[in-house]
Amino acid sequence: MLVVEDEPTLAEAVAVRLRGEGFAVHVRRDGPSGVAAATEHRPDLVVLDLMLPGYDGLEVCRRIQAERPVPVLMLTARDDETDKLVGLAVGADDYLTKPFSMRELVARVHALLRRVRRAAELASADQGAPSQRIGDLEIDRSGRRVRHGETEVHLTPIEFDLLACLARNPQSVLTREQLLAQVWDWADASGTRTVDSHVKALRRKLGPDLIRTVHGIGYGLETP
Repeated sequence: MLVVEDEPTLAEAVAVRLRGEGFAVHVRRDGPSGVAAATEHRPDLVVLDLMLPGYDGLEVCRRIQAERPVPVLMLTARDDETDKLVGLAVGADDYLTKPFSMRELVARVHALLRRVRRAAELASADQGAPSQRIGDLEIDRSGRRVRHGETEVHLTPIEFDLLACLARNPQSVLTREQLLAQVWDWADASGTRTVDSHVKALRRKLGPDLIRTVHGIGYGLETP
């Protein structure tokens, strides 16, 4: 596991707690060394601060994801929705706003790792499955690709999983809690804003009318 955080006290606290959970942890304090460490150690997960010297967290995430898919938990000192959406767009899977509890950090890390394992199982089960068409949207579960009209749309792994989950239930409205459980493998409702941010990211890439909001309940996929 890799922690890229320039605040020494926080970096050490995160590393100590994760080591206490049984993880091997490498710590880096700036963007360039974080990218190099990801290449060298090939971590199962990256805990990544948004504000870093050298490259910022967005550039680090972009470079890491360009090399290979890896779950990224981004840390941000600002509760800015734009920062979160940009982070999600370059491949971050989740985010925590500082200050946060170590208990919450550990819960998010375990949930992300479970999600990766479950996504691999679903991908294996979907091998050879026919593509699903919903209007002008084509979802290729086997190849984990999405086409909107004639254009292939790049989705992050978790964006694809969220869209696929909604597409498996095209006539239903799923609550945020159900989406958290099925996509993120969270057992509680503490991350409902994470769902909202990823839905916004999907709408930016696939159009504003594809996913409808049912106020007070959750989200559903619009079907022709």
